[in-house]
Amino acid sequence: MMPFRRVIWVVLDSVGIGEMPDAEAYGDSGSDTLGNIARLRPLRLPNLCALGLANIRPFAGLDPAANPEGAYGRCALASPGKDTTTGHWEMAGIHFQQPLPLFPHGFPPRVLGRFERQTGRKAIGNKAASGTEIIAELGEEHMRTGSPIVYTSADSVFQIAAHEDVIPLPDLYRMCEIARDILRGPDEVGRVIARPFSGVPGAFRRTSNRRDFAVPPPPGMLLDRLRESGCDVYSVGKIWDVFLGRGIGPHVKTADNADGMSRTLEAMRGFDRGLIFVNLVDFDQLYGHRNDVEGYARALEHADAWIPELRAALNPGDLLILTADHGNDPTTPSTDHSREYVPLLACGPHVRAVNLGTRSTLSDIGQTVAENFGARIEKGTSFLPEIR
Repeated sequence: MMPFRRVIWVVLDSVGIGEMPDAEAYGDSGSDTLGNIARLRPLRLPNLCALGLANIRPFAGLDPAANPEGAYGRCALASPGKDTTTGHWEMAGIHFQQPLPLFPHGFPPRVLGRFERQTGRKAIGNKAASGTEIIAELGEEHMRTGSPIVYTSADSVFQIAAHEDVIPLPDLYRMCEIARDILRGPDEVGRVIARPFSGVPGAFRRTSNRRDFAVPPPPGMLLDRLRESGCDVYSVGKIWDVFLGRGIGPHVKTADNADGMSRTLEAMRGFDRGLIFVNLVDFDQLYGHRNDVEGYARALEHADAWIPELRAALNPGDLLILTADHGNDPTTPSTDHSREYVPLLACGPHVRAVNLGTRSTLSDIGQTVAENFGARIEKGTSFLPEIR
C-alpha cells in the first residue's frame, strides 16, 4: 500500500528564502525574498510558522514554533538557472547541464527575421523589459500599426504582447507556435509566452488569457513515471503549460492566487487519489517582477490565511507539500528572478514533524512523490522514510 493515498503539492511561485552560495555569479548577492520582505515590512504568517517556516532559518518578526506541526527544511537548485522551467523541471527530476539560452540584448536577426517573415508582421520592442512597462511604452504604437510587441527578460523567454482587439487570441497563439518552432537548437528558450492585454493608452492591463508554450520535457520525468505507475495527476495553474500536459489528466487554469486556492480546494473535493499539483503565480508575476514589496507581503499573508482551510480539507491519508521554484526578491533593484534556496514544508494527519535539513536538489521532492506512488525518477533522494 502507498504511504499516502493523495499528495497535494503547492508551489508558492518565487518565494525564495535566501541566496544560494553561487548567487553572486547570477548577480543576486543579497537576494532573500522572504527574509528581506520580513525585514522591511512586518509579516503575519502564523500558519506557515506553525508548520515550521521560521524553524528553517531566522526571519525578522517571525517566531519559530516550539513544536512544529510539519516537517521543514530547504531545497537548493542543482541545475544552473533560476526560472520557472528550471525550477519545475528539477522538481520532476530533470537537471540541466547548461542554463537555457538568454537574450538580454534582444533576439538576433536569425530569430526575429524568421518570425517576421512567417507571421507577416513586423515586430516592435525586441529587448529585455518588464511586461507592464513595455506595454505602457509601446501599446499605442502596437494598436496603430498592428505590430506585435516582442520582448524578453533575464529569463529564457520569448514573449509576445498584443491587444486582444488588435490581434485576436487565436492569431496571437498561432504566432507563439511559430516562434516555438523557430526557437530550436542553441536558441531553444524555455518558454514562448503569449501576453494579451486590453484597455486604452494610459490604462492598459494584461488579461488572464496568457498561454505558455514550453520546450518539451525529456522523457522519464516524474509525471511520465506517475502515469506509467497508474497514478492520476490533477494540475492547477500553469503546471499544465510548464510540462505541456504530459502525464496530466484533469487541469484548470487560474486567474490569480485566490482563484488558484479556490480551485485547489475544489480539486480536493472531487479527486481523492493521486497527485494534485498546484502553482500560485501572483507572488512572482504581480509582485516580484514589479518590485512591489507591499503587494508581495499581502499575497504571503493571504496564502497564510488559506492554510487552515487547506489543512482542514486534508483526508487522513493525505500529504501536503509547500515549496517554491526560485526567488524573486522585490526589495532589490532587479525585477528578475533570484538564485535562492526555497522552503520545504510537509504536513498531514500522519506526517512526522522532523527537520529535513538542506536538500541538495528540488528533485528530492519529486523522488518523494514518485516513491510514494511506486515509481522512481533519475534524480533526487526521497525523504519519504523521514516523514512517515
